[in-house]
Formats: sequence, C-alpha cells, structure tokens
Amino acid sequence: MVPMRSVAPPGWPREVRPPDAPDWETTAASWLLDLCPAEYRRYPGLRRHVVVLARFAVLHVEAQQAACRRGLSQIRADLKDVASLEVVDAAVQTFQLDDARLQSTRRAVGLVEEALRGRRYVARL
Repeated sequence: MVPMRSVAPPGWPREVRPPDAPDWETTAASWLLDLCPAEYRRYPGLRRHVVVLARFAVLHVEAQQAACRRGLSQIRADLKDVASLEVVDAAVQTFQLDDARLQSTRRAVGLVEEALRGRRYVARL
C-alpha cells in the first residue's frame, strides 16, 4: 500500500508550500505576516508561534471583511452629496471586488491555520 501524502487543498495560498513540505511553516509565517499590519512583525511571540500568528491573521482578515461590508452598505449614502453617480457606482464595485478578494483570503488563511493545528489533506482519486 502506498502511503498517502499531504497535499494543499483548493484555496491554499500559492505563496505557502504544502503542509509537511520542507520549510512549509516558514513560508506560512511569511505569508501570514504579509496579510497582517506591519507592526505584527515586531512581536517576537507571533514570529515564534506561527499558529498564534495564524489566529491573529484570521481575526485581522475577518475585521477587514466586516469593514468592507459596512462600507458597501453605507457608501451610497455617504457619497451621494459629494460624488457623481458614476463615482459612487465605481466605489460600490471596488467594495464588491475587495469583498470577493477577502472571502478568498479568509478561506486561505483558515486552511493554513488548520494545517498549523495539525489537519492534513490527502489527494482523492
């Protein structure tokens, strides 16, 4: 019987090596730090404990999602007196694009966090 090897599931970030690949946690830490505020790089505890960094990154991305959705719900009223309809529509589209990006990012950071906590994925035929 051939042993199963871990694979990166759909939605896994390209910048992070698959779980159990050499130095995969190093690539995960680098990618997670890129998602977070620059100040997070100054906290040794986050650099030493990648699973903690992953939890911080999940919460940061979720906060961005909440801000984006709030912006989307308020943008028309906020800009109606200071911008043309075309500008407001462009702002709405920008929020929609960012919301889609953040959904993808949230899935990816969640997958990385799960892998750091020990979850492994296997290829299915």
